[in-house]
Amino acid sequence: MELDSLSTLIALTLGVGWASGINLYAAVLALGLAGTTGYADLPTGLEVVENPFVIAAAGAMYLVEFCADKIPGVDSGWDALHTFIRLPAGALLASGIVGDQGPVMEALAGLAGGGLAASTHAAKAGGRALINTSPEPFSNWAASITEDIGVFGGVWLMLNHPWVFVGCLVIFVLLLIWLLPKLWRAIRYLFKKIGALFGGAKPEPLQGDTSNQQAVSLNKLN
Repeated sequence: MELDSLSTLIALTLGVGWASGINLYAAVLALGLAGTTGYADLPTGLEVVENPFVIAAAGAMYLVEFCADKIPGVDSGWDALHTFIRLPAGALLASGIVGDQGPVMEALAGLAGGGLAASTHAAKAGGRALINTSPEPFSNWAASITEDIGVFGGVWLMLNHPWVFVGCLVIFVLLLIWLLPKLWRAIRYLFKKIGALFGGAKPEPLQGDTSNQQAVSLNKLN
């Protein structure tokens, strides 16, 4: 296998998982159009996305997600529903790319694709849940447009500069490792605050929120 084809195979295997967790329909649409127009020679396992019906369905669902992603509350509901769609789709697409390399490679690719899809989906869903605490809708629009640009740009990069994409993906994963625990703590704190409104225990302030920590300390002294 030539180095260029190997690098593209690696980038596509990891990339479809990464992109599926953010916007599955945008990823399928971009890859399908790239393949059917002759812009890129997709691996055999991705030929299904070149089917006109698949492209049409992906385009229609992308338009639905394009609208849903920009409505506060609706975007979080959409993300919750797609927990059961993005993750297996990312695993299936990734494993299909290396399907002709044997069952071991297919299984490893599926695990990598599913894991990346789960990570990016968790980051997106968690970020959207926090964004929805803001009363203005512009942050939802900004996040949605940024995600779409990221997916389409990522597909272009993995097809044209695969090793650059892999390098960027490594940095992205390292940032996710740092970010996801913070997102989880922030979401838990948010739900505790919501629970406190209905008579639950008042949540402890998040680490780093010095003003709240000082206020709690003064209250304890008094």
